[in-house]
Amino acid sequence: MKLGRIVGTVVSTRKDEKIEGLKLYVVRDLSLDLQAKDSFVVAADTVGAGLGEVVLYATGSSARQTRLTDRRPTDAAVMAIVDQIDIDGRLVYDKLAESMGSGAEEG
Repeated sequence: MKLGRIVGTVVSTRKDEKIEGLKLYVVRDLSLDLQAKDSFVVAADTVGAGLGEVVLYATGSSARQTRLTDRRPTDAAVMAIVDQIDIDGRLVYDKLAESMGSGAEEG
């Protein structure tokens, strides 16, 4: 799995019937210290994530291992919404703190 932040949506009125009903997000890759990278992926949402959320996503054949993406032509899927990240005993991300505007990442 990879770490990313949802930064946008993709809307497509004409698409393969196998991906109808999937919500598609633009996910920007993040480093472990939550710094934005220059790489992006379009991922199918399987967990009800929303714009701005930090998420875990899978790519390749692993993206087709969820109930919503099984047997669908997806190459990336949001698999989890991140609540906290702790590295070496230090809290580097807290969703609740970020939503309350306290500057979530402390470093």
